[in-house]
Amino acid sequence: MNWRKSTYSSGGDGDTCVEIAESDTHIAIRDSKAPTRATLSVPAPSFAAFIEGIKRHSGVVRP
Repeated sequence: MNWRKSTYSSGGDGDTCVEIAESDTHIAIRDSKAPTRATLSVPAPSFAAFIEGIKRHSGVVRP
């Protein structure tokens, strides 16, 4: 899997966030501080709806 961190990641060495990996149908999510532990996998449309909900409720507006 090709894992990537958020551009909002911060911390001493940039490892204080979650990482995601995309497939055709699912998004895998893991803790960047414990990458060998379990991952969470959700359908891609559900993840997209989750992110949109966060943007709406946090006041973040992006094109």
